[in-house]
Amino acid sequence: MYRISMLPNNDRIKEIFSDDHIRELKEYGNVVINEENKNPGPERVKELIRDADIAITSWGCPRLTGDILDAAPDLKIVIHAAGSVKGIVSPELWERGIRVVSSAEPLAIGVAETTLGLAITTIKHVWWLNQSLERGGWSEESYKVRELYDITVGIIGASRVGRHFIRLLRNFDVDILVYDPYLTGEKAEELGVEKTALEDLIKRSDIVSVHAPELPSTYRMLNKERLELLKDGAILINTARGSLIDEEALVDVLKRKRIYACIDVTDPEPPKDDHPFRTLPNVILTPHIAGLATNGRKRIGRYVLDELKRYFAGEKLDGEVVKSMLEYIA
Repeated sequence: MYRISMLPNNDRIKEIFSDDHIRELKEYGNVVINEENKNPGPERVKELIRDADIAITSWGCPRLTGDILDAAPDLKIVIHAAGSVKGIVSPELWERGIRVVSSAEPLAIGVAETTLGLAITTIKHVWWLNQSLERGGWSEESYKVRELYDITVGIIGASRVGRHFIRLLRNFDVDILVYDPYLTGEKAEELGVEKTALEDLIKRSDIVSVHAPELPSTYRMLNKERLELLKDGAILINTARGSLIDEEALVDVLKRKRIYACIDVTDPEPPKDDHPFRTLPNVILTPHIAGLATNGRKRIGRYVLDELKRYFAGEKLDGEVVKSMLEYIA
């Protein structure tokens, strides 16, 4: 029987894992659950992970450094019940042959669905029509209401989120452009999209959706020059990371009422109380919630269990992260 250590605080565990999930975990062995409701520090993690074969981490867990791993010499796999593993991994994990899994896949589903929702409600001007009606109006003619039909959608980053968004867009009659330096022509053809340069994507798209990872090479990738390439009336959606966009330059474009923006992420977070994003009429601002639906977090718990099943069956792991991937993943 295996020893499985659940390291996140107890509130986090309950958010992600249902009672049925926990019962299923216990079928594999002895499950050690963190009963504290505060995020565990390194010393607490050493206690929880002692002699574990499997460790489950999530938001709020510290980096698994060598001194922590010394407490679990038989540790074989770490499954991160959250997205990016960059906050919890250390070189020692791979040096000791410990496998690492990210739960970015189930999170990507929620982010892609949110992106689609923002695209539909914005292109139909739902937000602004509602405000007009609240003021006593009743006229759709003042807004150019459109649909996801016969338009071009540009996706920056063929990440897990980007690929889920592409699959959702297959339900609509739209052309899809993708910019991603790691996307091969063969893969683009398989996805049914046109691979193109970033500037070309921005110029041609009616909707531009950002799904690139946060890396030194992507910092402010949407700078002043590129933002000025957006069509009049274009919609820019960012559910990735705030650092990917030059916010000052974006505010300048928005103040000229040339485009619309749906901003779920800012840099820093939260934005200042007087940030223009909070008051500009052509901006929809949400508080980094694209992938955080309360009931959707249980999807992560299901994914962790499915990965464990694949692990015990000796099958390929869907969310495995190897050290070389840290250069280009979120």
